[in-house]
Amino acid sequence: MNVFVTHPSKTCHGTIQITGSKSESNRLLLLQALYPSFLIENGSNSNDSELMRKALRSSETEIDVYHAGTAMRFLTAFFATQPGREIILTGSERMQERPIKILVDALRHLGADIEYVYNDGYPPLKIKGKKLHGQAVSLPANVSSQYISALMLIAAALPNGLSIKLLGQITSIPYIKMTQALLERVGIEVTFDGNTIYVGPAGEIHSQIQYVESDWSSASYYFSIVALSKSGQIRLRNYRKDSIQGDAILQTIYKDLGVNSHFEDAHTLVLSKSGDDILPRAISLDLTKAPDIAQTIAVTCYGLGIGCELTGLHTLKIKETDRLEALNTELTKLGANIKVTHNSLSLGAGNNFKENCSIPTYHDHRMAMAFAPLALKVPLIIESYDVVTKSYPDFWDDLETIGFVLEKR
Repeated sequence: MNVFVTHPSKTCHGTIQITGSKSESNRLLLLQALYPSFLIENGSNSNDSELMRKALRSSETEIDVYHAGTAMRFLTAFFATQPGREIILTGSERMQERPIKILVDALRHLGADIEYVYNDGYPPLKIKGKKLHGQAVSLPANVSSQYISALMLIAAALPNGLSIKLLGQITSIPYIKMTQALLERVGIEVTFDGNTIYVGPAGEIHSQIQYVESDWSSASYYFSIVALSKSGQIRLRNYRKDSIQGDAILQTIYKDLGVNSHFEDAHTLVLSKSGDDILPRAISLDLTKAPDIAQTIAVTCYGLGIGCELTGLHTLKIKETDRLEALNTELTKLGANIKVTHNSLSLGAGNNFKENCSIPTYHDHRMAMAFAPLALKVPLIIESYDVVTKSYPDFWDDLETIGFVLEKR
């Protein structure tokens, strides 16, 4: 189904509580499967996290993660360490086009028994779980931080822990730091020095409660909404000043786009228009450390009529879709002057909006949610709108509480 989105008043006020971070939840779910002595509170209700929960509880011989890339990477590592388990790990047609060879090679180096069912380097995978005894591994660090996090999450279950050597420029460092912080929070020793990560073997993991912070990448859509509104103040619940999520950089980035943000109390983030109508003609950002917010920033800049130069985007080409090409196609359709390369996006200043454009989502939750705020400037149609359930099932309901009008078609 599609949804026609408008916002008659152009002003947005309200309080939103976003589901717990999918990234934090999925890491903690895997750790909980290895060390069941702790509980998780405020876990994500996203489809991806539900798939992780179901897979980790499953006794089936074939597990389908559909479009869940994080689940594919993390579960590959997890099931490789489970003696006596033999499974086929598969996913959607797009998932079977997303490379996983770097992770599989690293796991095989540690002793894992993994075979490709169809095409070398891609899912589905046939995994025969066994005890892994390797102590050191190296892998390219410039493709996906999820490969690195997957190895870190299983490392403490190895007899001697694991030393991971990262080769080349490291991408998405905040996500690696998130994995480190969660491991340390559970009670596992981790060092990250230069291009080497060491995770010590797990000792006794004590009973504890791990609380998941709300998702900052989902918060990005409200930063965009406030930026594009005539006026607005939105409170976001269950956030932390000392967040371990890299996308918390939103607070700095959106200050240049007219959005003030501050903590009203320990867990409430308040977004408001700055009151300063003077915006830059263009901004330039290296998003190597936070590529997931690139779509939101590009759409926001187009809605504000300012240009942007975004770099560090090479990982976007292996996501749910090729996000750079999808942005190029859909922003061009709306009237933007945009160019993309394999790792960058250049958007010219101007906002010659074309009304009632229909935006395909390409099976990508972030395409739907990044474009929805643009309805504050121009009516538009979001196709296959329910794709948002991958990370933020309550997205459309929450938008209605702040004045968006949705007509399902």
